[in-house]
Amino acid sequence: MTNSTQDSAVDRTSQLEEEGEVAADYLEELLDIADLDGDIDIDVRHGRAAVEILAEDEGSLKHLVGAGGEVLEALQDLTRLAVQVKTGERSRLMLDVAGFRAQRRTELAEVAERAVARVKESGTEVALEPLNAFERKVVHDVVAAAGLASDSRGVEPHRYVVVQPAAE
Repeated sequence: MTNSTQDSAVDRTSQLEEEGEVAADYLEELLDIADLDGDIDIDVRHGRAAVEILAEDEGSLKHLVGAGGEVLEALQDLTRLAVQVKTGERSRLMLDVAGFRAQRRTELAEVAERAVARVKESGTEVALEPLNAFERKVVHDVVAAAGLASDSRGVEPHRYVVVQPAAE
């Protein structure tokens, strides 16, 4: 790595750490307003700031996830906006609450692996249920790792992934 490349990587990491700090401040204020107890963990993963709200009683945070994670998605969007307002840069940070996304990632990987097996067995494409952008990305990654193809079809909020046989 050249010095300028190293400097660029260091600058990017410190920018992501700053995003995490701004997000943590925003979320701490939100937790105070909502009178919820929670700890905030900040990290940099996969080239993104990663922030997670944790609590000893994770059930106390269920309102921040919502059924199927829709409240979590909205909270992530609001947090990204708060970071953008403060830094002037568009944020791609990932927010998790009480391990919801981590658990969902595991579930989606299993769904994707079953779809891959069905496509390999039948040779025909398999369409999955509608998924949000985070969920589609997880599926696309699993499908690509298995050597098959996939694409997203439909229009939000009914966008879904189709797993296809590998291109010849």
